[in-house]
Amino acid sequence: MCGIIGVSNLPDAARAAYLGLYALQHRGQESAGIVTLDDDGRPHLARGMGLVGDIFREGDFKALDGSVALGHTRYSTAGSSVLANAQPCLAEIRGGPLALAHNGNLTNANAIKKELVDEGAIFQTSSDSEVIVHLIARSTQVNPEQRIREALERVEGAFSLVITVGRTLYCVVDPHGFRPLVLGRIGQAIVAASETCALDLVGATVVRELGPGEFVEVVDGMVRDLEPLRKAPAAHRCIFELVYFARPDSTVFGESVDRVRRELGRQLAKEHPAPDADVVFSVPDSANMMALGYADESGLKLEHGLIRNHYVGRTFINPTQALRVAKVKIKFNPVREVLAGRSVVVVDDSLVRGTTSKGLVQMIRAAGARRVHLRLASPPITGPCHYGIDTPNREELIAANHSLEEVRDYLGVDSLGYLSLDGMVRAGGSRNSFCHACFSGSYPITPRDELVQLRHEKPLAGSPA
Repeated sequence: MCGIIGVSNLPDAARAAYLGLYALQHRGQESAGIVTLDDDGRPHLARGMGLVGDIFREGDFKALDGSVALGHTRYSTAGSSVLANAQPCLAEIRGGPLALAHNGNLTNANAIKKELVDEGAIFQTSSDSEVIVHLIARSTQVNPEQRIREALERVEGAFSLVITVGRTLYCVVDPHGFRPLVLGRIGQAIVAASETCALDLVGATVVRELGPGEFVEVVDGMVRDLEPLRKAPAAHRCIFELVYFARPDSTVFGESVDRVRRELGRQLAKEHPAPDADVVFSVPDSANMMALGYADESGLKLEHGLIRNHYVGRTFINPTQALRVAKVKIKFNPVREVLAGRSVVVVDDSLVRGTTSKGLVQMIRAAGARRVHLRLASPPITGPCHYGIDTPNREELIAANHSLEEVRDYLGVDSLGYLSLDGMVRAGGSRNSFCHACFSGSYPITPRDELVQLRHEKPLAGSPA
């Protein structure tokens, strides 16, 4: 999962991109970058490893001249976590400099990469996004729009893209619409971003969200709709965006994330009440709204049973299991006065590997909780996501390899309840057709590559990643 932003026709565009990336920091914490295009079409690039606020300095903004900018914040689902894989990608092609920022995951990247290497292409990264850059650069079509279109006709999987060729900004979403991309306006300027919270921070007014296959061109702040990409049989919006990844103050796929999460909690309380419970609280922060919904439906008193250290990043999107385990202990601390002697309902958004939840339950019991009921606002995750979520293989997924009773015993809880698939989809709203492959096993696109192997490859030049 990544956060992307594109800016057109805004003086000092780099600062707007920087603010937008701050708002999108939750979508990736490994690296970040900004590319700008000055009035003469010259590109300027700054990238680094780590958090947005730690990478960019005042001197960077002086060098990042221009009224057109792209920004990207990354966590890896294809390609290793190294500076070479940081985005935006930047290359010199026919027609001017090409910059690209990608959110999603290509399911046929390895196959295309091998073909291109056999034809003499030299890859500098192990990121699947570089495949798109090579395809655009090699296209013989007449203009940038046609070259981008031809490239995207060859790739499969999830992609929301902001691309610049010269000073022209292109925004495009894959035909299934897996990942969000929204357009906003500031006066005569256009901003495209992964979530509306980024538009809020830069002061942009939402214009519209791009639908599946939509393709637009932005020149000097003027938006022109291009012919959409080939149609998919159906839209497949990623429901995990609403369950976990997006910020609750965003609107994603036309739905208020806050509303959806509260409704997930209400559905969860209906399906899995805890009659002997005294209080309910969330695993902060992504489950906060779900706990509100659970409390509202159940009538239980809502408390703050766990306090989160906000100077620690999201454990789920950390790239190694060892880092996840270490961060659990410093990320949360129980409130003993809330827990001691009580039967508690702990609401979380999902259960992936189980490591974090097991540690949390141990903390809660050590703080004196009499009984612990864990309630999860999504179904069991039983398969990997091939479209940009960090669940790369079944071996890491606790629900894919253990029964409900085994998971309950491993976590050390008195009861365990997952929201049903129907309940989750119902909470997501009726306006979207969702991808829920990681829960249901119904994959809209069958992957051609071994994505787990691709994710852990090191950057190579002149040979397939």
